Parts: sequence; structure tokens; C-alpha cells
Amino acid sequence: MKDFFIGLLDWIYKKKCYFCRSSKESVKMCSQCFDELDFLPVEVNRQVECKNIYCAGVYSKNLQKLIRGLKYHGQRDLAYYLAKFMYQYWQNLKIDGDFQIIPVPIFEKRKKKRKYNHMELVAFEFAKMTGFEVNCDLIKRVKDTKPQYNLKKYERIENLSNAFEVDKNKYNGGKILLIDDICTTGSTFEEMIKTLKASGIDDIICFAATTPFE
Repeated sequence: MKDFFIGLLDWIYKKKCYFCRSSKESVKMCSQCFDELDFLPVEVNRQVECKNIYCAGVYSKNLQKLIRGLKYHGQRDLAYYLAKFMYQYWQNLKIDGDFQIIPVPIFEKRKKKRKYNHMELVAFEFAKMTGFEVNCDLIKRVKDTKPQYNLKKYERIENLSNAFEVDKNKYNGGKILLIDDICTTGSTFEEMIKTLKASGIDDIICFAATTPFE
């Protein structure tokens, strides 16, 4: 009888895949759904401020659901899978050196409301895989910007103007890896790069999980 109830509890609390609802592997993203994520070509996706931006995957189907679930629906466990996807792409880039990982910050009021910055979660998972250091203190968002997705390019630039602030005391030298979930026009990365450059920090690479544009 005891074994029966233990088995019943295991069945009840078994994790289901967020994507296909299968409980076969008891994980938030089963291997089959993860393998359906599509990578973009291993190359520079675009440049802003003479800095390379790499984008790992195609923004459709499971990758879109993965980002939305993590960002808007409290599915924190999905941070591991987004980091894993980005790491697999990163390995193919074969970029040498140690980096400080800087997740794109969100305004403190918004972070308190959401209870977390999803890209910070991804950054720490990515750090476990790469051995890089995470630095969430170097650059802060000091302006409560509007959501970018429904803005035109010139509106994005205006929206992000003076949105970030650098604390040079938190910089220990070396290369910077800015990471974000979606890179649409590159305006967020661009404003962060300008702010870092103004503080004398110039060795920067940008890396997004995806872009709406191939």
C-alpha cells in the first residue's frame, strides 16, 4: 500500500513538458521539443556601433513559446533550456577568451512586479555552461522605458535614449558579452554599447537568443 501511494504521488507531481505536455521525461522541456528548435547560420547577424551581434535561433514555434513562457508566464525553469540552446550555438562560434556576461537589465520597478529578470536567470545558467562570470551590477536601466515590440525604429531609439547607466567600479576589466532574448533592430544593444563606451569599456560582443528577422 505504501508503494502504491508513493507511486501515485510520483505520477501526480511528475513534471510535464511545457510544450507537448508529455510527462515521459518529467522535465519542463522534453528532448524531442528541444531538438525541434531551429538554429540560425553560425555567423554575424548584424552590427551596431561596430560591434558584432549574434542571434542563435529562428523565432518561431517552440523558441517563441519558450521565451514567452519564461518572460511573461513565470516559467523560470525554462531559463535552463534557453541558456542551453544559446550555449550550443555559442560553442560553434569558437570565440576565444573569458567574458563577463551582462544580461540586459530591466527597470527596477518592473523587476519587482515580475519578481525576476528572465535574462538574469538565463545568464546564470549560461555561466554554468561556459565558466564565464555574470555581472549584473555594471550597467543598470535607470529609465522606465516602454515595451519595444510595438515601436518603430526611431521610436525605439528615442525610447532607449539615456536608459542605461554604468558603474565603472563594478568593471574588473576584460571582455563583455551582452545577452538578450530577442534582437529586433539592435537598438537596445546599441544604447548599452554607447553607454559602456562612454565609460571607456569597448571590448563588447552581443548575443541574442533569436531575431524575428532571418
